[in-house]
Amino acid sequence: MANHNHAAPAPVGGSLVNALTLTCGVLIALMVAILMVRFLFGLGSVTALNDGYPWGIWVVVDVVIGSAFACGGFSVAMLVYIFNKGEYHPLVRPALLASLFGYTLAGAGVIFDLGRPWNVWHMFNPWSINLNSVMFEVAVCISLYIIVMWIEFSPVILEQQGKLELKKKVGRAMFFIIALGTLLPMMHQSSLGTLLVVLGVQIHPLWQTPIQPALYLLSAITMGYAVVLFESCLTSTAYRRKIEGHLLTPLAKIMLGFLAVYLVIRIADLVVRGALPRAFVPSIEALCFWIEMLSFIVPLILIGAEDNRRNPARLFLAGVLLMLGGAMLRLNGFLIGYETIVGDSGGFSYFPTLAEVLVTAGMFALEVLGYIIITRRFPVLPREAATH
Repeated sequence: MANHNHAAPAPVGGSLVNALTLTCGVLIALMVAILMVRFLFGLGSVTALNDGYPWGIWVVVDVVIGSAFACGGFSVAMLVYIFNKGEYHPLVRPALLASLFGYTLAGAGVIFDLGRPWNVWHMFNPWSINLNSVMFEVAVCISLYIIVMWIEFSPVILEQQGKLELKKKVGRAMFFIIALGTLLPMMHQSSLGTLLVVLGVQIHPLWQTPIQPALYLLSAITMGYAVVLFESCLTSTAYRRKIEGHLLTPLAKIMLGFLAVYLVIRIADLVVRGALPRAFVPSIEALCFWIEMLSFIVPLILIGAEDNRRNPARLFLAGVLLMLGGAMLRLNGFLIGYETIVGDSGGFSYFPTLAEVLVTAGMFALEVLGYIIITRRFPVLPREAATH
């Protein structure tokens, strides 16, 4: 194993009160107020959900897209611990922190969307388990992965509290925890794609394919690296730190490798199934398909050359585009390209209410606020003197 010397993580420090944290606080307060109404008076009081569209943005954005955004932790961990790329170790803690918040809030988002949330315990009841259910696999894997990630992140908390002996004991079992932390997200990210397969003819041909599980997994890994680029560039600017170009440049090359494989499989599938002509039929689905595809293709042009990958602005833009592409893949499949067959599609439509949008905004605000608090008070980012 190569010997890599890295600066020890340290709290960034600084005030927790600023315009960004106050804005996050307002959005979180609005979310809490709306959720109180939701749990008191039901989903119909704040959402536009109906019998034809039982899933809205609380599931599609907060859970399906949110969990894909949270794949940075397992994507980087896979590099460091599975492929023995120790040079990327400084990226593990910040990526894991973002994943931890993303998945924990995604799990909470499921509870918000359940018509009868008091029945959620049934998925852990051995007499209620349906082993043939895709949703059961997704629910169990996400639940277990949240627990695994908190254990993975526990050394950061123990280190801050000075409990070094307990940290060593946790470290002895970390090889097993990391193995689970790599397997579980791969299982449920692919299973989210399986949900579209199960929905059958209700999904537009541009997204209805039996290889959707592979597409969801590959795009999730690619999005994980894109989020790391996005997050690293953003925190470097916000905390006035030197950008980790020596890590992000080669990481971007790995990301482009996964992206190229994804695009080859995606386009080949469309051609083989004869679905590609549907992308040239004027429709909202075709428009959203091209937004999705261009968001995946442009980064190859933007940072395909080695010199371009050394440009932080290009890395940041490529990360944003890939996050958009992965989000559109999921939004297109689950909402835009979905057409219910309930009641012969009579009269059913869906567009999110302001309350739904505010709850989703509050979820992301809670993640941003949590990230700021933890990085300022706990050893997550590598130690470095502030630079202007």
